[in-house]
Amino acid sequence: MTTDSVTILPPTHALTGKVSPPGSKSITNRALLLAGLAKGTSRLTGALKSDDTRYMAEALRQMGVTVEEPDATTFVVTSTGELKAPEAPLFLGNAGTATRFLTAALALGQGRYVVDGDEHMRKRPIKPLVEALQSLGVAIAAPSGCPPVAIDAKGAFGKNHVVIDAGLSSQYVSALQMAAACGSEPFTIELAGADIGARGYIDLTLSAMRAFGAKVEQPTPSSWVIQPTGYTATDFHIEPDASAATYLWGAEVLTKGQIDIGTPSGDFTQPDAKAYDVIAQFPNMPAVIDGSQMQDAIPTIAVLAAFNETPVRFVGIENLRVKECDRIRAVSTGLNNIREGLAKEEGDDLLVFSAPSLAGQSLPAEIDTFADHRIAMSFALAGLKIRDITILDPGCVAKTYPGYWDALASLGVDLVRNDQK
Repeated sequence: MTTDSVTILPPTHALTGKVSPPGSKSITNRALLLAGLAKGTSRLTGALKSDDTRYMAEALRQMGVTVEEPDATTFVVTSTGELKAPEAPLFLGNAGTATRFLTAALALGQGRYVVDGDEHMRKRPIKPLVEALQSLGVAIAAPSGCPPVAIDAKGAFGKNHVVIDAGLSSQYVSALQMAAACGSEPFTIELAGADIGARGYIDLTLSAMRAFGAKVEQPTPSSWVIQPTGYTATDFHIEPDASAATYLWGAEVLTKGQIDIGTPSGDFTQPDAKAYDVIAQFPNMPAVIDGSQMQDAIPTIAVLAAFNETPVRFVGIENLRVKECDRIRAVSTGLNNIREGLAKEEGDDLLVFSAPSLAGQSLPAEIDTFADHRIAMSFALAGLKIRDITILDPGCVAKTYPGYWDALASLGVDLVRNDQK
């Protein structure tokens, strides 16, 4: 059911129950691409079915890969190992992983590929990846520095060594790593400088690559050597999404409840699982939180910080400005819409002033999600404690967690859904 907005009614009880978060978006899109590059049939279980992963699956289908969906959490991918040039541009919505990963992989294809997205994706930078591929002799262009990207591929890189600036996103490195295994000789990737956004996602990439038969060495903390093994089809299980789990962990501590998500925090391999240790300290979270290695969890923690006993400054979060929206601005705007002066941007830091007394008040506020799923899901947490919090465009959660509102309802949260007329 399409809705314009959802108003959360604060529960009068602690939230208890069992909720199974969806599969990891980050791992699902890595696995889909690797399965598409592998010869044979791969079965991906525990997968996320959402806007982002469906864009990736559909792009693979456009390029001759068979992608079947026998149930709600499985993809069966059958491929020759080649991604054929499609007849039309590949439309990937606002899926950053799909856009960046495919851009590098298609550079080793044959023919012309155009990678494009929606109006939001067309504002998200891809220039560092494009420049790295150009340095390898790839005929690739993205005139705006963002999608659309046009690639005239000739089946090979012209060099076996690349230097990439990963300060904006680790996805640029992951994209090159996954593509490099399909080359014809050992390939070295080196960072330009020490900065890298969310380094833990590189570990996710390498783990998935190895599961599909790749061989990767890391001679230094800032370089990797990928052997030209190609990929072998395999059965691969995808763990639950740690970023999605942060909303449930947040709901648990805010209401002093007990929510069983089926996976202990220590069993996650995704970087955002680090947020558990911070959230568990609520309402005495640290005065300074470095978000550099758990970026997608920061909106969740920032909303919790409004109910913390003391103010919280978030640092290392400058990359949040180039996500699905400018998340620093979006979080600041939303908090200040609830109460003026609740948050303050200081450069690329975000300072949230604690106000535990807000709990139980009626503070009518409409939260602009900026079409960003993480803004919608994070601010729903504010609605668990404050009356009359309304989330605009709640359907944007379909990007990574289509069942989010149903999950809250299953825990006893009442929602007023305002239908689109």
